[in-house]
Amino acid sequence: MHNSVLVRVPATSANLGPGFDTLGLALDLHDEVEAELTGDGVEIEIDGHGAGEVDSGEGHLIVATMRKTFDALDAPQPKGIRLRCRNRIPHARGLGSSSAAIVAGVLAARALSEAPWFGDDRALELAAQIEGHPDNVAPCLYGGFTIAYTERGRPRAVALPVHEQVRPVVLIPDFRLATEAARGLLPPAVPHGEAAANAGNAALLVHALTQRPDLLMTATEDHLHQKYRAPAMPRTAELVKHLRSVGVPAVVSGAGPTILAFSSGSAQDLIAPEVGTDWHIQPLNVDPAGACVQFPETR
Repeated sequence: MHNSVLVRVPATSANLGPGFDTLGLALDLHDEVEAELTGDGVEIEIDGHGAGEVDSGEGHLIVATMRKTFDALDAPQPKGIRLRCRNRIPHARGLGSSSAAIVAGVLAARALSEAPWFGDDRALELAAQIEGHPDNVAPCLYGGFTIAYTERGRPRAVALPVHEQVRPVVLIPDFRLATEAARGLLPPAVPHGEAAANAGNAALLVHALTQRPDLLMTATEDHLHQKYRAPAMPRTAELVKHLRSVGVPAVVSGAGPTILAFSSGSAQDLIAPEVGTDWHIQPLNVDPAGACVQFPETR
């Protein structure tokens, strides 16, 4: 039995424009969580985002997720858990920080319980159940570009390799937005024509990300959710509109307020002067591997 494990989980960007609650991308920006089973109590050390802000006891998202996973595994609950978290993913910015924490908790508990029968499909189900939707947890778990779907009521996902010319750039603002607030602005129904246009673009986006990056401008056009969420993040909506007007395929990352742009060499040159100084511009690679688990003796 192991009593400690290190889990490395990537940031993610969901929706990617038209792929609402289905499409996601793993990014080369990672949180690292070292989880250790102890004799008593909960101890949490946080370096980076969330330090001094998030719950430091049983209510911490990783601890709570580990507890739920131990129950799902029919494994005994440990008396104590110690976490050492190195958080590089900004919180409440649309880069999947909560999904990263949930995936880290599920994989840590699975590893410490030594339950190989609890495979990635089951881990995805549990993580999606805790998060409420699979579009971020899927790329966090599997890496690359993922398509999440439902099969007989259960979330499933497939991961696809991304074309080498696809270069993500995230534009991170200094303000936050809770996912619940953004979801609350969505209407219960949309016009049939808009839904059809969105379905076509989402299908095209799969082809663009894997085979034809030159189609990304058209493929990232959304008709389903971004315009409805714009009042909650007017600066984001305005900048997305402006970037697209100058030829940069830009979308709201997840529920926002971060922006995800897809860059070529020429597009990269366009982004910085168009954005100004109010946004942190960070080029990132796609993470093809997703979450990684290591035991101390293998590090």
